Amino acid sequence: METQSQVVDRLRSVFRSGITIPVEFRLTQLNKLMSMIQENEEQILKALHEDLAKPKFEAIMSEVDIVVNELYFAITNLTSWIQPEYVSKNLATKLDDCFVRREPLGVVLIIGPWNYPLHLLLLPLVSAIAAGNCAVIKPSEVSAHTDRLMAELIPKYLSQDCYTVVRGAAEETTTLLLNRFDHIFYTGSQTVARIIMRAASVHLTPVTLELGGKCPCFIYGRVDIVAAARRLVWSKYFNAGQSCVAPDYVLCSPDTRDALLPALRQTLEEFYSKEPQTSPDMSRIVSPRHWTRLMELLTRSAGKVVVGGESDREDKYIAPTVLVNVAEDDALMAEEIFGPILPILTVESLEEGIALINRQEKPLALYVFSDESSVVNTVLEKTSSGGFCSNDGIIHMCLPTLPFGGVGTSGYGSYHGRWGFETFSHRRACMLRGWALERLNSLRYPPYTETKLSWLRWTTSAKSSCSLM
Repeated sequence: METQSQVVDRLRSVFRSGITIPVEFRLTQLNKLMSMIQENEEQILKALHEDLAKPKFEAIMSEVDIVVNELYFAITNLTSWIQPEYVSKNLATKLDDCFVRREPLGVVLIIGPWNYPLHLLLLPLVSAIAAGNCAVIKPSEVSAHTDRLMAELIPKYLSQDCYTVVRGAAEETTTLLLNRFDHIFYTGSQTVARIIMRAASVHLTPVTLELGGKCPCFIYGRVDIVAAARRLVWSKYFNAGQSCVAPDYVLCSPDTRDALLPALRQTLEEFYSKEPQTSPDMSRIVSPRHWTRLMELLTRSAGKVVVGGESDREDKYIAPTVLVNVAEDDALMAEEIFGPILPILTVESLEEGIALINRQEKPLALYVFSDESSVVNTVLEKTSSGGFCSNDGIIHMCLPTLPFGGVGTSGYGSYHGRWGFETFSHRRACMLRGWALERLNSLRYPPYTETKLSWLRWTTSAKSSCSLM
């Protein structure tokens, strides 16, 4: 069996042979990945249910179809993405070909998380393949059934010379990070991201970090409370709240809170019945360890549970839970919740809500619910976040033409669609010159004179590039 370093060395040798460069090869691999998803959908759904009790509806929507749609988008657009991008020129470069060429980085490492173990592993792989790279793929061992399935299926469908699945836990990942990669793409926690960055710094390896954070949902001004409750409940409790872009807490006025609570209760009952534990549409917490962390957070909170609160360790179940009277320094506000627990904080004004959001680290997503465009635009202009969506949650990340990524501690870099292709590509500046205009070029040669300098400054100035392509 190959060691990790032997795997990386083999992939680097294969990459240098140029096999991944032709667009035909890339399209073939993308189509094979499409076949892998479509031909094994039932196995994939079974693995996702065994790992997280994901309902079929949620699994297809957020794991299977989002990957298939990304593949279709990449296959349809790849030929245009790889074309040279010609740039404007100045007088001194009038006869030159000046363009940006997208080239693959080389051998990349993709480390996936457990909460969307198919989607968040394969979407960056789509981008890496489209850009022409070889890849080492590391699924999360926490979602063990999907991990095992990916290790079985990927070698059957994709070129084993170019793409390798490496399995294991923290120890194996730590060893893997000792190798030199040309890019590391990591989705997961901020704690592990710091380890990734330290390991990458040894080789000066660029990284993309897709993390999380406390995504606020600010409900302010005129709003359709019933619609707001339905969209909030869906986006918060989808996958049992185990989404990096799930609303982590709600900000609203006391009056809005009082109107929102009965709407939340009614919506939760409508979506998951009076006994959510028996609902086939409610996912489970991924492991006993993660269940314990969530229950400890809930226990330490000084907030008042007004909806839910029930739990079952053996079933890894926590009821959809809502708390009020939560302060900014509450235990639930100290870290990303990543579970079906929703604290509601109250503010008296738009300015107070914005100030509270800005005192937190920049989130991966920020949601504003309001019928007033002035409110939406004010929050948009006066805050910073990886993504922004008004009057809904999560849905913005499903559009492949929008970049998906964080800012500050919520992440570094972005992907989806063309943005992912760019992440895994080097933008090489190219200038192709001939031997013409040597007389003009002589302006830059010694002996230097003031006349030469004046002419050179004119031929290379921004003004001389205004009408030249």
